[in-house]
Amino acid sequence: MIKRLFQKADISLDEQVASAKQGDEEARNEMLKQYQPFIAKSVSEVCKRYIDPIKDDEFSIGLLAFNEAIQSYSCDKGSSFLSFARLVIKRKVIDHIRNEQKRVQVNSLDEDFHDEEQMENPLEVSAAKERYQLETEAWHRKEEIMEFQAQLKKYKLSFDELIEASPKHRDARESAVEVARLVYKDETLRDQVIEKGRLPIKDLIDHVDVSKKTLERNRKFIIALVLILNGDYVYLKDYLKGVGM
Repeated sequence: MIKRLFQKADISLDEQVASAKQGDEEARNEMLKQYQPFIAKSVSEVCKRYIDPIKDDEFSIGLLAFNEAIQSYSCDKGSSFLSFARLVIKRKVIDHIRNEQKRVQVNSLDEDFHDEEQMENPLEVSAAKERYQLETEAWHRKEEIMEFQAQLKKYKLSFDELIEASPKHRDARESAVEVARLVYKDETLRDQVIEKGRLPIKDLIDHVDVSKKTLERNRKFIIALVLILNGDYVYLKDYLKGVGM
């Protein structure tokens, strides 16, 4: 047992992930056990409270999400496995919370219909539920933005720079989004952005109906869009749908 422990210590995290993906159930189970504190912390960041791995359903969601992250992770995405797993966990827990809120609202409406006391102030009840949902989503959105800000720093970018670099006209923004989508879908182009932090303008010229000057002007904005597309940003991707996604 001691020998196995030291042998495992020599295996990198990426090697553990690769073994688990290839069907090594022992490696997978070892990771699921070893990273339970990481999973609980990631879930706690979303729920904003202490998470008990035994009692809280949210931990089970996080555990399943971590297992899913093992299976879907690729080092080509440009982020470490733990960063990727943390985003997958947060996305799954957010989805779970959203679904639970919808279920509670439906059940509450049924109860309101059958319970005269609940029907005394239906508008107040509805307003309270809506306010709670808005506050919850606002907190999750803030957390996601902070996560994105941290990633931008790795590429020496900031929100202030993006605001300054953002195209002012809708047509120009939609054009930049289309360029970002093209870059993201092309593995070679995407890798240049994710791994090197540069927009491959020379390689793009022949693929897009956009001038070199425009690409250079919107470079920072397009890079940020590619990072969003490549990440697990639930709310930011929803926002992008309004500008042509």
